[in-house]
This record gives sequence, C-alpha cells and structure tokens, in this order.
Amino acid sequence: MTTTNSPTAATGTAQPTIAELLRDSGPRPDRPSSMSAALSFGWRALLKIKHVPEQLFDVTMFPVMFTLMFTFLFGGALAGSTSAYIQFLLPGILVQTVVMITMYTGLTLNKDIEKGVFDRFRSLPIWRPAPLVGALLGDVVRYTLASTIVLVLGLALGFRPAGGVLGVLSSVALLLAFSFCVSWVWTMFALMLRSETAVMSVSMLVLFPLTFASNIFVDPTTMPGWLQAFVSVNPVSHLVTTLRGFADGVLETDALMWTGIWSVGLLAVFGPITMRLYNAK
Repeated sequence: MTTTNSPTAATGTAQPTIAELLRDSGPRPDRPSSMSAALSFGWRALLKIKHVPEQLFDVTMFPVMFTLMFTFLFGGALAGSTSAYIQFLLPGILVQTVVMITMYTGLTLNKDIEKGVFDRFRSLPIWRPAPLVGALLGDVVRYTLASTIVLVLGLALGFRPAGGVLGVLSSVALLLAFSFCVSWVWTMFALMLRSETAVMSVSMLVLFPLTFASNIFVDPTTMPGWLQAFVSVNPVSHLVTTLRGFADGVLETDALMWTGIWSVGLLAVFGPITMRLYNAK
C-alpha cells in the first residue's frame, strides 16, 4: 500500500493557524469612531458618482427640464406672465425636485443589497448604522447640487427673492434637512422589497400625491374642499410655504413648526424601523 505525505509532514514544520497569525501580527488598529465610519461611507457614495457620472443625470437634467416646462407651460395662464409665476413657482419646484430625488437613495441601497455588498459591511467592526448614514450623507451632496441648479436657473429666468442671500441659504438648509429625514422612508422600502423596480414603483406611488396634491403649482384655494383638506396637512405644502416665506423675507412660524414636526417624526419612526430591518436581514 502506497501512502502520500503532505508537504508539512515532509518538511517537519507546522504551519501557523489563522488565530496565531492574527495574534502575532502586532497591535490591531483602533476601532473607527461613528463619525469617521459614516464619513467614510459618505465618501464611498461620492466616489460612486465619480466613477459613474451618468447617475448625476437626475440631479442635473431633471431640475432644468421641470423648471423650464412648468414655468413656460403654466406661467402665462396662471399668473399672466412667466416672470410673475417664477416668483411663486421656484420655491415649490425646488422642493419637488429635491424630494423626488430622495427616491434614488432607496434604489441605490437596494442595488447594493442585491450584490451582497451590505453583507460584507455588516461583518466589519464598525458602527452598525454607518453604511446607511454614510449613503444618506453622500446623497445630501446630490441634493445640494440639484438645489444650486434650480436656483441658478430660476435667477436667470427672473426669480428675485426679497429675503436675499440669507433667505435662499435658509431655504436650502431646511430643504436638505427635510430631505435627509424623508430618505429614511426609502431606505426602509429598500430593505423590505426584493427588487429595484419594486422600490421605484412604491416610491413613485407615495411621492406623486405628496408633490402634485400640494401648493407647489397653484394656490390651494382654487381646489375642491376635500383636496384642500389633504393639501393643508401635506408635509410638502408646509415645507413649500416655509420656503416661500424665506424667499419673501418672512418667517412663516406655523409652517416652519409643522415642517420641523414632520421631519423629526419621519426620522423617529422610519430610522428605527430601517435599522431593525437592517440588523435582521
């Protein structure tokens, strides 16, 4: 009977185990802080934009298309001129553009889950919510870019905010904070649904009533009573009213309060649900 000896047995030297290699490899690096981990994943989101610039199409071309289309389609009919309508429309179209873009947060997350990337992230010794928070922070840059494009185009079309630079900056800051909170809704859908198409379908089903049944395009007093009731509680309407106030140099206290309540409520409800789904997935 012929026997074959292994190289280890032949040389007479024992191979070190993985545990021994890890123990002898010197001091291990410190665990990254929560902020450091989240910023690293935010940087990852920006690098994805760098390597796939086509995904900026939604934050560049869509805002231009929506602003031009609604201004020149409805401006003359609703306000008598495009220059008059742009003063009313621009804060609303700013909200519509950025809130619609938040949907892509869920699409990107669902795609990463399908590829198994998040399984690798969960195995790392990092703050557990860091991949989700980092992705949302990276998307805030996309929201800022879309807001800048809409504002520059609006100024070119004749938008002149009486609130000045402070009013414009306050509008963008509040819009970014609200959009960050809304994005947690789409992260929940991304973890619940099994395909990117399903996430998009459900997101559009939620976003269309919120953005079109609001005060973005017309004064709600021209609507039927039942629709006015919906518009009056719609969080998008409160946000648009607040931004119009900032643009006019007026603080709409009630609208600002309700925008804050909606933002905190969305974050408080959908943030824990998302993390629970993320940990259980």
